[in-house]
Order: sequence, then C-alpha cells, then structure tokens
Amino acid sequence: MHTRTTTTSATPNATADWLARALRIPSVAHAEWAERGVALLPLGERYDAVRIPAEVMRAARPDPLPDILGPVVLDPYASHFYALVPPGTTHSWRSPLARCLGRGAWLGVPHVERTQPPGLHWVAPMETAGALCSPTALSDLISKGHDQLTSRHP
Repeated sequence: MHTRTTTTSATPNATADWLARALRIPSVAHAEWAERGVALLPLGERYDAVRIPAEVMRAARPDPLPDILGPVVLDPYASHFYALVPPGTTHSWRSPLARCLGRGAWLGVPHVERTQPPGLHWVAPMETAGALCSPTALSDLISKGHDQLTSRHP
C-alpha cells in the first residue's frame, strides 16, 4: 500500500524532478545524477527514509520486493535497504528493528532509472512521483523479517 503525498505523471523525468525538488536548487541533483548516477538529497521535507538491515528485508521477502511496498533503494556496500516514507514518519516510527531518518539527515538517491548494480540502485523504483511506502506496511514487513530470522536462529 502506498501513501501518496503528491501525484504527477508517471514518467521517469517527472519522478526524478519530484525527488530533486528536495533540494532548493533541483538542478544540482540532476547534475549529480548525470555525473555519478547518485544525488545526495536531504530528508525530512518531501520524504523520510527507513534504513533496514539487508538480512531483515531478505528474510521478510527472499524474492524480489513487491511493487506494493513502494520506493526502496539498496546500498549493497552498507548492506541496507532504504524505503522512502512520508515526511514526519520519524515522529511516529516505533520499530526498534529499523531506523527512520528525517530532517537533518541526507540520503544518496540513485537516478530513477538506475535499477541494477553496481552501487546504490532502486530495487523497487518509485512508480509515480510522490508515491511513498506506507509506514505501517513497512513496519509489518520488518517485523516479519525479524520473526523469520529469530525462528531460524533460536
């Protein structure tokens, strides 16, 4: 289930523009994407991000992530998934199994068309500009992954 904060066209350009507007000067993000494939974007205004240990996410969903989850980035070097959630989620996030990052934090965000390794890439791209993960559904998925891990290793 998605939480939609802003909806525009589903084109990659519209989605990239929406993400880039987290910066006061969105063209900076577009330049970083063109040069490096990843832009450093601030959290807390347009979206927050939940950092999930890779082992927890993989235990919950060993197959590819479902489209219903929403936009999720994988950082294979740090072994974490980052799910984009509505801004302000940091104030209500209660799961001790994953950390919610908001205002004051920054996230490396790959270009919307970067869906394969190496490096940061989308494992579940943003389908529509502003379509974010449901914090409740995400918390449930994280709990499921934790339960799977603990049942394997009593």
